[in-house]
Amino acid sequence: MDMMKKKLTFGLIVGTRGFFNPKLSQQGRKDLLEKVKSLGYYHVILPEDATAFGAIETLADARKCAELFRQKQDEIDGVIVVLPNFGDEIGVVQSLALSKLDVPVLVQACNDRLDAVDVKGRRDAFCGKLSVCNNLYQYGMPFTDTSEHTCDIDGDLFGKDIEYFARVCRVVKGLKNARIGAIGARPAAFQTVRFSEKLLQDSGITVVTVDMSEIISRAQQIDDKASNVRQKLTQIKEYGNIPARIKPESVLKQAKLSAVIDEWMAENELNASAVQCWTSIQNNYGCATCLSMSLMGENFMPSACEVDVAGSVSMYALLLASGQIPGFLDWNNNYGKERNKCVCTHCSNYPKSFMGNEIEISELDILGETIGREKCFGAIKGHVAPGNMTYFRISTDDVKGKIKSYLGEGEFTDDPFGMDGGIAVCKVPKLRKLLAYMCREGFEHHVAMTRTHCADVLNEAVSKYMKWDVYYHDSQEQ
Repeated sequence: MDMMKKKLTFGLIVGTRGFFNPKLSQQGRKDLLEKVKSLGYYHVILPEDATAFGAIETLADARKCAELFRQKQDEIDGVIVVLPNFGDEIGVVQSLALSKLDVPVLVQACNDRLDAVDVKGRRDAFCGKLSVCNNLYQYGMPFTDTSEHTCDIDGDLFGKDIEYFARVCRVVKGLKNARIGAIGARPAAFQTVRFSEKLLQDSGITVVTVDMSEIISRAQQIDDKASNVRQKLTQIKEYGNIPARIKPESVLKQAKLSAVIDEWMAENELNASAVQCWTSIQNNYGCATCLSMSLMGENFMPSACEVDVAGSVSMYALLLASGQIPGFLDWNNNYGKERNKCVCTHCSNYPKSFMGNEIEISELDILGETIGREKCFGAIKGHVAPGNMTYFRISTDDVKGKIKSYLGEGEFTDDPFGMDGGIAVCKVPKLRKLLAYMCREGFEHHVAMTRTHCADVLNEAVSKYMKWDVYYHDSQEQ
């Protein structure tokens, strides 16, 4: 949640080259500072009097910029490079290389005006950007381009580019510092959710484990009247409709479980979790984990079923990219003979806002019929409301030693489907092609989804900066 609330900070570089009018860079610097401030972001930039005209051109300028960036490296989430004129490619690339920042970089170049291409007015940034990007490529530094090759710093288009870039930076910073809780062992029947902690750690993602018995023991020992238990009880009763058949002691068990999981998450400073949701907790404690997971998700801490840690990372990535609370689903059923539609379900642990409709909180259905409904209170039930959707899934390919993923966009529909649990009828262009790819590459049946379109942001972040393999389904259809 802290990462979602954090106000981002950009390191700023204004390029210049001595052959061109330096006043263009002076004005570009002013425009950039006003633009970043107007969008609500912090910035780090050399004082205007630290270099000629407040811009970066020489190696000496680059050393000063790099030193400042090193001092502020814990604050800087990304770097914005603007070229009010041609710019000095070496000054820009050395500023980045010497700073040793490992953050996303946005490269902008200013428009020339048809009535100002004389010696005093010409910019040639159109050309200079190619030179800067060439050097970044040579140095192995990934960067993000603006939506148009050139644009005005004070224009709306560049403002939108910065907002897009900010979301990319949030994903990269969040993932490279993510801490994921693994609560319990995966269900024995689910080899599909096996994963490599070491591959995740290589990308900066730490997994913290705890045995389910420790969580159960803490829940059994906590006092019924503890303040955090009472708060959870109130929250649960306001969260959704609980049928009259549900016994008060079942709700209390759920409140105590949720309270201790929250405590453990806070103690370990975790961003997301994956939980052993069956059958130990039902048989040894007496309730489901779904509601506790749903409440965490609603508090911007996504939680995945069946200790699917790679799935919880997928959820967290979607949250960072979109700002919208994600859900965790199964690719579960065909929808009649409509081949671009399918049904995605879970028992479920969907957060309330992901559903978009009123929810019922009751028992797990399939598991309840097997081990007894009295042990299975806590499932979130309802039909996901129609609207835009982005899906994303990572998998640690241990044999090939890499993290791979697929990504795309579709929509939730309002089509009916007579199944219990959390139901989402989905429409995905050329769904068969996506499913064939998933089968061929050995992807899990779980998928993370969020209620908006954000695939471009996520693709930029994970393919370019995280360096994960990405199959972008939407891009394949263009």
